[in-house]
Formats: sequence, C-alpha cells, structure tokens
Amino acid sequence: MGTVAPNLMEVSATASVHKENGVVANPPKELDAGALFVLKSQGSWLHCGYHLTTSIAAPALLSLPFALTLLGWVGGLICLALAGLVTFYSYNLLSLVLEHQEKLGHRQLRFRDMARDILGPGWGKYFVGPLQFWICYGAVIACTLLGGQSLKFIYLLSNPDGKMKLYQFITMFGGVTLFLAQMPSFHSLRHINLVSLILCLAFSACVMAGSIYIGHSNKAPVRDYTVKGSAKDRNFGIFNAISIIATTYASGIIPEIQATLAPPVKGKMFKGLCVCYSVIVTTYFGVAISGYWAFGNQAMGTVLTNFMGDEKPLLPTWFLLMTNVFTLLQVSAVTVVYLQPTNEVFEKKFADAKMPQFSIRNVVPRLILRSLSVVVATIFAAMLPFFGDIMALFGAFGCIPLDFILPMIFYNVTFKPSKQSLIFWVNTLIAGVSFLLVGVGAVASVRQIVLDAKTYRLFANM
Repeated sequence: MGTVAPNLMEVSATASVHKENGVVANPPKELDAGALFVLKSQGSWLHCGYHLTTSIAAPALLSLPFALTLLGWVGGLICLALAGLVTFYSYNLLSLVLEHQEKLGHRQLRFRDMARDILGPGWGKYFVGPLQFWICYGAVIACTLLGGQSLKFIYLLSNPDGKMKLYQFITMFGGVTLFLAQMPSFHSLRHINLVSLILCLAFSACVMAGSIYIGHSNKAPVRDYTVKGSAKDRNFGIFNAISIIATTYASGIIPEIQATLAPPVKGKMFKGLCVCYSVIVTTYFGVAISGYWAFGNQAMGTVLTNFMGDEKPLLPTWFLLMTNVFTLLQVSAVTVVYLQPTNEVFEKKFADAKMPQFSIRNVVPRLILRSLSVVVATIFAAMLPFFGDIMALFGAFGCIPLDFILPMIFYNVTFKPSKQSLIFWVNTLIAGVSFLLVGVGAVASVRQIVLDAKTYRLFANM
C-alpha cells in the first residue's frame, strides 16, 4: 500500500538546499496529491523510453502514406526527416531545462509548472495548463473513436453483413478503457507501455509487409506519384500534410514523462528518447515509404483502408485481422497514457496528499472521477465520429505550440544564450516557422471541416 513518506523523502533528496556556481538552490516544496500519486518518480530510463514511444508512435502513423500523396516523394521524405530532427531536438531542450531546474532545487513535474516558473503564473494557469489538458483529453476521445473503428473493422471481417453500428463498438472500447483508467499512476503503466512498444513494431511490420506484398502482386493498383488537384488544392494540401506529420511526432506530455524518472534524472531522458526514436525511425519511414510506394497518390487517410480494395480485400483475412488486433491493443495503451494529465488534475483537486494513496478517502473520488472522464470521452467519440477533423484543428493550435514553440522559448529564457550564438537563432527560427504553421494549419483544418460538414451527423455509422 502506498504511503506519503517515501515520495517526500525522494523529493527532499533531489531538492536539498545546495550551492552551484554560487547560486543557492530553493528549498523543496511539499508535493500535491496529483504529483505525489500520479507522477511518482520511480522509473528508469528504459521505462521512460516505453512511455515516450507510446505517447508518440501511435496508430496515427498509418496516415503517413497519405501525407506523402500531398507532398510527393522528395517533399514528403524531407518533411518527415525534418519533423523528426526538430522534435528530437525540441524534447531534448525541454529535458535540459527540467534538469537545470532540478539542480536549482525545484524539480518541475508538469508542463504548466514549467510555464509558471519560466514565463510567469498566468502562462501556466491560463494558457499552457488548459491547452495541454484539452489536447490530451481530445486525444483520449480520438483514440476511443479509433478503437471503436478498429473493433468494427474486425467485426466486419468476420461478418461482412453485420448490422452493428459504430457507436456500439465505441461503447465496447470505452468499457475496456474504463478498467485500464484505474491504473494508479503513470509509472504503473510501464509494463503496458513496453507491450505497446512491441505492438507498434508489430502492426508497422504488418503494414510494411502487406504493402510490399500488394505492390508486387497482380492486384497492385496503377501507381502514380504526381500530386493531384488544382494549384489551390495542392497548396492547402502541403500545409495539411505538414500538420499531419507534425501531429504524428507530437507528444504534449514530455515533462510529465520525465517526472516519472527516479532522481537524479540527468542524462536519463536522452537515453529514453533514443529508445523512442529508434522505434520511430523504423516505423515511420517504413510505413510511409512502403505505403506510398504500393498505392501512390491513391493512398487513403489510413493505409489499412487501401488494404480492403474496391471490391474485395487485397490481403488474406487472417492477416488483416492480425494487423487490426495489434492496432486495437496499441491504441488502448495510448488512450490510457493520455488520460494521465486528466487523472493528475483530478487527484490534485480532490485527493488528500496527507492520506495514503489507497485509503478509502482517496480511492472513492479517484474511482468516480476517472470513470466519469472515460464515460464522457466515450459519449463524445460515439456522438462525433467526425472528431478527427476537429482534432486536426486542435492539433494545429495545441500540438505545435507545446512541442515546437514552447521548448525553444523555455530554453532561451532559462539559459539566455547570446544573441550572436547559433543555438539562439536556431531556436528562434524553429519557433517562428512553427508559429506561422499554427496559423496556416488552422486555416487548412477549418477548410477541411467546411468541406466535410455536409457528411456530419451525430452518432453516424461511419
């Protein structure tokens, strides 16, 4: 059973008053229930790698062949490589800032804590905190929708004339999430996230093998790698593709993942990121290249849709079933990871840090509130099966600021590099270009919502 004392001892050990470079560190602050119970600092760098991989390398990567249809071979691969380099760099900057703050005696465990201490209280309370909360909760809704669609796909493979509706499968997936949401802390997900990493490699390998098989078979479509559409459509398509690629690399919870590391944290996050990006390079480039090679500019929003063909599946039923089961299981892990910021907020507001974590006083509100958050997300997913279009808009406003802009600002404000230094201008350039992409990506997302609006119906069976 959990008690408060061990965690406070860990914090005291890492945040003891000491001097570095003539600066006296701040004394430790007592942790609130959200940090104490949900963001337990007990993990290794390997556990960190599992969490990072699950938060980034999700089934959304199956949309990468479609992104290449909007950019072509050269533009698509350049954007895919640049986004990977920028996010790896960005996440390392965040880690360096967090390590620096730990040396000063106040370890920051949440994104909003960083914004509050570095930019000012208003930034954490009114901008970063709400933005991160709604992006993560939106991801939970989107994953619940995707889980329901995967279940329906599996059902139709075995029963092509089945009459069950999408909202019924979303409800089933929500029931599984309801159980997994009760996992007490982020650290307690480490074994689930290891399985998630393996599942990501598994379904990506299936997609690559399936694409190569179709590409070499007589069922292969006529491949055309030209970018389709009018000049206007192609221009909007470029920014839409960039938004898709940026979103697939997005995390939004890097500080919370680093918070799960046992102190001292120095160097551990870099190792975890290396684990994560070794998986990303393998899966992202493998799926994007094989899927685009096999289907050309006919690649659809998710490459699994292409596998179904126009009249009959292009792959054996057992292979499609296996691929979708891997995808379904992995998306359930992703859903639970993105519930953690919501869980942390609930624990902070309604749990008592002075009572044991598993006391009746803390277990009852935890059970009620976590269950309620899953039920609400499931209702929204069932009611809004077109939520993916809305999430693209949220992604432009949320994922890019959290993962591409704020890390650069945090680093420049914290370490104050010289304005003549390369790192200052690299950070400024990345932040500036990303800021422009927020605006253009938002316009492209709104345009897509307008184009698709005629198909929107509540509880539609899509």
